[in-house]
Amino acid sequence: MRRGTVAATEMTTGWGLKTFTQDALDKLHAATLDVLRTTGVSVDCDAALDILHDGGCWVNKKTRVVRFPDHIVKQAISMCPSHILLAGRDPENDFMMGGKQVGFTTFGVGVLTEDLKTGEIRESTKADVAQIARLTDALTHMDILTAPVTARDKPDSSADLHMLEAGLINCSKHYASDSEDGARTKLLIEMAAAVAGGLDNLKERPIVSFGICPTSPLQIIESSAEVIIEAARHWLPINVLSMVMAGASSPISISGALVMHNAEVLAGIILAQLTNPGTPVIYGSSSTTLDMQQATAVVGVPEMAMISAGAAGLANYYGLPSYVAGG
Repeated sequence: MRRGTVAATEMTTGWGLKTFTQDALDKLHAATLDVLRTTGVSVDCDAALDILHDGGCWVNKKTRVVRFPDHIVKQAISMCPSHILLAGRDPENDFMMGGKQVGFTTFGVGVLTEDLKTGEIRESTKADVAQIARLTDALTHMDILTAPVTARDKPDSSADLHMLEAGLINCSKHYASDSEDGARTKLLIEMAAAVAGGLDNLKERPIVSFGICPTSPLQIIESSAEVIIEAARHWLPINVLSMVMAGASSPISISGALVMHNAEVLAGIILAQLTNPGTPVIYGSSSTTLDMQQATAVVGVPEMAMISAGAAGLANYYGLPSYVAGG
């Protein structure tokens, strides 16, 4: 278990960045409930609409908009575990998310890389994924592997399968996987189960987790909903990671962006819990702001750091493990 290492340190003392007070978090939560209750979230997946309807949400199947009563939001949050085991292929590299435990991961997914031999900027390959996996395995301060690049030399229909293979073979740490849809998620789970020694072993020691991104503003598309449902059915961790862009796909203010971010993440979490109560979920964020001059998302700017700190604050507010990117 990676406890007290360079990265995974129990941060009981030291500094922290609180961008919002308790009162402000209360107001962000109240504003989020209002958005979920009155505006709702577009969910473009029949199976998800049925699950949400049966779970007590207000579903308009004609518009495919789901509105969430306050008590359903509260109930779903209460079902979530506060700590999540992200198991490594080697138990020595297990990582426990939650509380004040701090860890680090690579992040992706890029489509270009610089060739280390020629300096050429080219499309990334499965071999690049394997090399990064080996490097991540050797870096003591990295706790989780997320493939920073994709296998562009493999068909789109199977690239994520090739990436999981490269990750599991070359890295003994937990693998945070992307998936295109529910069918591919089934295949990825079968691959991980084969390595773990069966589905029951995978459930007990999840060596793979799945990440999905709601589509801002306020939408969960069919493929993302399918991944949530399939992972939840197998009790595997799900990272619901919103990527709102303040000033483009969300209000420009940090508080306004966080309300939309929060609504999207909670909608995904509710779907997971209504699919399978107690499913381990991670409150994720790669939200940032828009560079008005370049018309692009920017990272490494103060606004993103503030949004990331706010997202982590909301996760703590709900007692959920958090995962924030960039900043």
